[in-house]
Parts: sequence; structure tokens; C-alpha cells
Amino acid sequence: MSTSSSEPGAGAPPAVRGGPAREQPAPPRGSPSPQAAGLGGSTASLAHELSGLARQLQGASDAPQVVAQVTRAAVALVPGAQEGSISLVHGRRRVTSQGSTSPLAALLDELQEQAGQGPCLDAVFEHATVRVEDLSADQRWPDLAVRAAGAGIRGALCLQLFVAGDDLGALNLISREPDAFDDESEMVALLLASHAAVAVADALELQGVSRALANRDLIGQAKGVLMERFKLTPTQAFDLLTQVSQHSNRKLVDVAEELTRSGQLGP
Repeated sequence: MSTSSSEPGAGAPPAVRGGPAREQPAPPRGSPSPQAAGLGGSTASLAHELSGLARQLQGASDAPQVVAQVTRAAVALVPGAQEGSISLVHGRRRVTSQGSTSPLAALLDELQEQAGQGPCLDAVFEHATVRVEDLSADQRWPDLAVRAAGAGIRGALCLQLFVAGDDLGALNLISREPDAFDDESEMVALLLASHAAVAVADALELQGVSRALANRDLIGQAKGVLMERFKLTPTQAFDLLTQVSQHSNRKLVDVAEELTRSGQLGP
């Protein structure tokens, strides 16, 4: 079994293994194995495909579209890959699957969260590339091995994409066959991840910014309704929204949305 990461401690929860957070997302620096490093690099065809992917990512309109394009391209370009996904680790604890090309790819993220261990978690926390010959028989992750065997997941190739504060991302490629990934697979995946890492991180950040701006506008509209209806100052209107939010145990933006939509401020 081959991997370019150091041996992880089996069973350690992701929150314990995560190192100090870095504030800026960065492309993966996971070193390929010595055999992979000896390859001659990408071919002209691969360079053309990666350039096309970069242009597609620039034209993508939102985070789900960016993530889906990355996983589809990875499955199409990396030798041995049959399915793919991007694991997002929120707050260094909760794992979600994004852009999965199949339910099986999403299942791997779910199984790793349940087991608290796995190659994708090692890749995302250890800043490494992890290549697995047969996941169902790999005793570095014994709890996951049992689950993977039942699901039919055999080969795996996982690479860290980015670290942004307490949110991390990894590209996961899987195969239903053992020994599916080789040195060429690893090198192509590293090249693709380098192209995609910043695009994925930026898209997710922009999505959050857009949501924050939308929430701010919604709260502003709700304040305007209260100022008009009850002749309040902006501060008084905001205080009233906050009081309703606290007393009803609802988010401030949800109270504002209800007011602007129905005219009702709650009970």
C-alpha cells in the first residue's frame, strides 16, 4: 500500500489531529511519492485540458457549479478514477460532501465522519496526498475498512485542496477496483488540484459573502418597515428586531424575513 503521507494514528478524531489554522487558503503542497516525482510531467493534452478547466472555473457563477466542475474533471482526467467528491470539514469537525459524482462518492465522506478516520481526513489535516491500494483491507483505518468493504469502495486517492481558518477541503477520488491508482494518477491529480484549489476556496468564500450581504439587506428592509409603522429610529427598530429574535429563539435574519414577507413581527 502506497501513500505519500506519514502514518496517521488510527481512530483519532479529526478535531484532535487538526493543526493550527492558517488564515489564507493555499493550493495543496502535498509531495508526490518518489516514483510519481520521477515522471516527466503533464503532456500537452493534459495541459490543454487543465487550461480549459481553469477557463470554466473562471466562468462559473456559484460555488456548487465550481465544485461540480472540479470533481467531473478529476474523474475524467485522473487515470483509475471512477467517482469523485470534495470533502469540506467545517470547524475541523463536521464533514460534508460536495460535488459528488455519485452516491457512492458521497458515502465515503459519510463513512469517514462516522468512523472519525480515513484517507480523506488524513489528507485534509496532514496536508498530504494519500493513495490507497485497497481501502477495504487497509488496517490504518480499521473502522473505516469494515464500512468500505460493505460499500464496495476499494481504491482511493485523496489530496488536500485548501485550509481557510477552521474550514478545510480535500479532493477525493475512488474506484470500485483495488490498485486502481498509480504514479501517473497521483501526478495528474496533484496538477489538477493545484489548478482547482484557489478557485474552490474563493467560490465558497464568495458564496458566504453573498449570503451575508443578502442578510444585511433583509434586516435593513425590516428596520425600514418598523420605522415607518411605529415611527422608530434605526436603533430602536434594530433593538425591537433583536428582542423578538431573543424571545422567540429565532435567528435575527429569519425574523426580518418574516416581517418583510408577511408584515408580521412574530408573537
